[in-house]
Amino acid sequence: MTPYTLLILLVALERVAELVAAQRHARWSRARGGVEHGAGHYPAMVALHTGLLAGCLLEVGGLHRPFLPWLGWPALAVTLLAQALRWWCITTLGPRWNTRVIVVPGLPLVSGGPYRWLRHPNYLAVILEGAALPLVHTAWLTALGFTLLNAPLLVTRVRCENAALATAATAVGG
Repeated sequence: MTPYTLLILLVALERVAELVAAQRHARWSRARGGVEHGAGHYPAMVALHTGLLAGCLLEVGGLHRPFLPWLGWPALAVTLLAQALRWWCITTLGPRWNTRVIVVPGLPLVSGGPYRWLRHPNYLAVILEGAALPLVHTAWLTALGFTLLNAPLLVTRVRCENAALATAATAVGG
């Protein structure tokens, strides 16, 4: 197993851990009256993120992409920073974090951690990872493809979250 394959495997295992946490958090949210929004775009998001990992391996293996240290090491650093930002978001939101858009009425917006500076910091992590992870091993087609497909999906997702949060705030009187 190459170091890059190991990296992709570790990211895949991280995704599994995220999905386990998301299922637990969804139960927590629904038990408190949480309502899911935007379920229609969720399968496309899962497919795209799965495709990112598969694309990394297929492009590097199938097109024999080399590891270029001047690109690979900085891309790895950005990938690791993206993971750190993602987990900062997860720990800051606690049981309110999810891979789905589930809003519990009556809860105020989180304004700590990375949310102090950005409204949607987890999506910054997604953007950074989607570009950097493939470039660790010069899989530039995967980086470009993911970025182009992710852009409209993120627009949809952010609009969905903003509308869901605004509806919850209006229902509470905020």
